[in-house]
Amino acid sequence: MSFLEHNLKTVPTGFRKILHLNWPIVLLLMAICTVGFIMLYSVAGGSLRPWADPQIKRFALGMSLMLIIAMVPIWFWRNMAGVAYLGSLLLLVMVELFGAVGMGAQRWIDLGFMRLQPSELTKVTLVMILAAYYDWLGVGKVSRPIWVIIPLLLILIPTALVLRQPDLGTAILLVTGGGIIMFLAGVSWYYFGAVIAIATGIVAAVFRTRGTEWQFLKDYQYRRIDTFLDPSSDPLGAGYHITQSKIALGSGGFSGRGFMQGTQSRLNFLPEKHTDFIFTTLAEEFGFIGAFSLLTLYLLVLVFCAASAFSNKDRFASLLTLGVAATFFLFFAVNMSMVMGLAPVVGVPLPLVSYGGSAMLVLLVAFGLVQSAHVHRPR
Repeated sequence: MSFLEHNLKTVPTGFRKILHLNWPIVLLLMAICTVGFIMLYSVAGGSLRPWADPQIKRFALGMSLMLIIAMVPIWFWRNMAGVAYLGSLLLLVMVELFGAVGMGAQRWIDLGFMRLQPSELTKVTLVMILAAYYDWLGVGKVSRPIWVIIPLLLILIPTALVLRQPDLGTAILLVTGGGIIMFLAGVSWYYFGAVIAIATGIVAAVFRTRGTEWQFLKDYQYRRIDTFLDPSSDPLGAGYHITQSKIALGSGGFSGRGFMQGTQSRLNFLPEKHTDFIFTTLAEEFGFIGAFSLLTLYLLVLVFCAASAFSNKDRFASLLTLGVAATFFLFFAVNMSMVMGLAPVVGVPLPLVSYGGSAMLVLLVAFGLVQSAHVHRPR
C-alpha cells in the first residue's frame, strides 16, 4: 500500500468527522443559546416577536455554518487566515465610508436582510492571523523585537479602525484578546510589563486631556467612567443604566421572582433589556441559581476548549482554539462585570444570549474553527 493510499484511508469520512466533533461543546452552545431564546421570549412579554424568532433562525444558520466549517480541514483555515484578516479590514474601512449609523455610532453595514457588524468578525479573524503567524514563526524568535512588532501592528490596525466608529468595548476586546494569544505563544513577560506601563500612561493622559480640544475619548465615554466610579452622582441620567441593573440583580435574590415576573424588565425600567443588560433580566427572574447556572455553562465551554487545545499537537490549531476560548471568555466576563457595576458600561453583549445577529453568527463560526481543529487534529 502506497503512502498516499494509507493516508487517504486514515482520513475520517464525512460521517466519521461528525462523530469526531467535540460534542460536549456543541451541546453546551445549544444550551446557552436556548437560555437566550427563553430570555428574549420573556423580555418581549411572552412573545417570539420581535427578538426570539429571528434569533432562533440565526441560530439555525449559525449551527449549519459551524458544522460546515468543522468538516473542512484545519490546514485550509490556516491558509485562509491572511485573506480573512484582510477581508475584515476592508469591511471596517467600508463601515467608515458607507456604514449605517445607530445609537450615535457608525458600526454596521446594512445588507438589507440584516445589519452586519464587521468589528465582531474582526475578533475572529485577528485570532486566526495571529495563530497562523506564530505557527509559521519559529519558537525561538517569538520574543525578538522585530517579530514582536508585526503582531502588534496586526492588533493595532483594526483596533484603530474600530475606535473611529467609536466602539471602545470592542477595541478593548481586540487588544486584550490579541495580547492573550501573544502570551500563549510565548512572548516574553518584559513586553507585557512595558505595555502595562504604557497603558498606565495612556489612562493618565485620558483623564488629563478631558475638556481640552484634543481629549482622547468622547464626552459620553467620560460620562461612562464617571458613572462607573459613582453611579449615584447622576441616577436619572448617565447612572440610570447601572442603577436599574443593580436593582434588578438584587431583587432576584437566591431563586428569583419567577419566569416573566421580573418587574424591572416587564415595566421597562431596565434599559437595553434584550441586548447588553439581558443578564440582569435572567438574574431577576431566576436569581442566583439561574445566573450561576449560566456562568457554569460558559465555564464548561472554556474547559472543553482548553482540553481540546492542550491535546492538539498542531500549533496553529492549539493557538486558534485557545484564542477563540479567550475571546469567548472576554465577552461574558466584560458583560457580567459591566452589568454588576464592576466595570464601565462599554456595550459588550452577553455571548449567544443577547439579541444580535452578527455576534451570534460570528461566535458560532469561531466555534466551527474550534471544531475543525478538534476533528482534524493529529491522531
